Amino acid sequence: MQRPAPAPHSAATPWAAEGALPPLPELAARLAAASGRSRPEPVGGAPELHRAACDYWDRRGLRTDPDQVLAGAGGQPLLLALLAVGGGDVLLTRPSAAWYAPLARLAGRPTYHAPAPAPSGGVPDPFALLETVRRVRAEGGDPRVLVLAVADDPTGTVAPPELLHEVCEAAEAEDLLIVSDETWRDTVHPTATDPPPPATATGSPPRPGGAARPGPADGPERPVTGWPGETVVVSPAEMVPDRVVVLTDLAGAFTPPSWPAAIARLPASDRGAELHAGLLAALDAVRGELPAPVASAALHALREPAPVRARTAAAARAYGAVGGAAYDRLTDLGVLSRPPRAGHHLYVDLAELRGPLTRRGITDAVDLERHLTWRLGQPVPGGHRFGDTPDELRVRLSTLPLLGADDDQRLATLAARDPLEQPHVRAALTFLESAFSELTAD
Repeated sequence: MQRPAPAPHSAATPWAAEGALPPLPELAARLAAASGRSRPEPVGGAPELHRAACDYWDRRGLRTDPDQVLAGAGGQPLLLALLAVGGGDVLLTRPSAAWYAPLARLAGRPTYHAPAPAPSGGVPDPFALLETVRRVRAEGGDPRVLVLAVADDPTGTVAPPELLHEVCEAAEAEDLLIVSDETWRDTVHPTATDPPPPATATGSPPRPGGAARPGPADGPERPVTGWPGETVVVSPAEMVPDRVVVLTDLAGAFTPPSWPAAIARLPASDRGAELHAGLLAALDAVRGELPAPVASAALHALREPAPVRARTAAAARAYGAVGGAAYDRLTDLGVLSRPPRAGHHLYVDLAELRGPLTRRGITDAVDLERHLTWRLGQPVPGGHRFGDTPDELRVRLSTLPLLGADDDQRLATLAARDPLEQPHVRAALTFLESAFSELTAD
């Protein structure tokens, strides 16, 4: 049976109409306990939150001091403020997250795209980046900011360290400020050969994505993470620290999207101090501080106690299992996609199936978005929303709905030793496969 189409959506809003995992009870309790607070949080975050953010980044190999940290009500307000105070034109990867370009336009900054290389998204090809910068300057533009994502939305891929190093060298040569969106770094998937998640939320389970095992004895060094054959996430702030702003929206791995909270790590330099002052002024002007109850939950999440670590690890494993199964089924139908390595998105390309699609009246990404959104009953934004041209037959699929239709089913999927054995997961994968089978059949 075909599902009814969802309400209209905007792909520029992260997690729009996709739903979310239910909040962790420990975080919900912190938020509820702070709901009676009437005093607003300091603009940019309280000192206690800054220290927790420093510890969070220290555990990931990024030594951070409190005066490098700012917090705001979500990644979008922080990025908007960054682009407003950073000055100059903005360089984006093609494809890139749908919310980057609208914020640049809102800040009055022209945008230019450099294509990502074939193996991964989120980070541009270094030679294409240099060519784009020089072309824009030759035409009278002033490129100053590069926004990239080491763990990418929309493609669900992770840039290899060697590619990232080349991009950082290119950005340094052209004096570009790098904004590194690391929202999804804590959702990097374990491989299929990894052991199952722990049966309880106690202890110190290994962390995906290059993160350490948090604990009071942790130092600034990067310990072994424990995922066999894991995908390594490296931040550009480790390579060119004086020109990188790290941006992390906590809704990627820790909090529901209805609790807007994000943190930014600024360079420990004169340039970083100037950005810090400008960001504080911008956030103050628009009341961009964290709501007090959300700040309480964010503080607890950034400290990463055992229940938070267990939930993050379980979610990453479920995303990897279900995303990998969806990738395999669609690949068998002739649908092209990069294998997902982080988050809960697949970016699929039906260019090889243009003939059957044309016979069904689907000739571009707009048609494909309209059909799949109606057929699947969930938002399936086309590639034109992510910087690709409309004639390319690409869409982004969220695999989060495959975990379950409601909170109970999604929690059951997280708790399962094998998420693919859950009946609702198998049914959802079959439904997805049938929708694409109809499209690709001659």
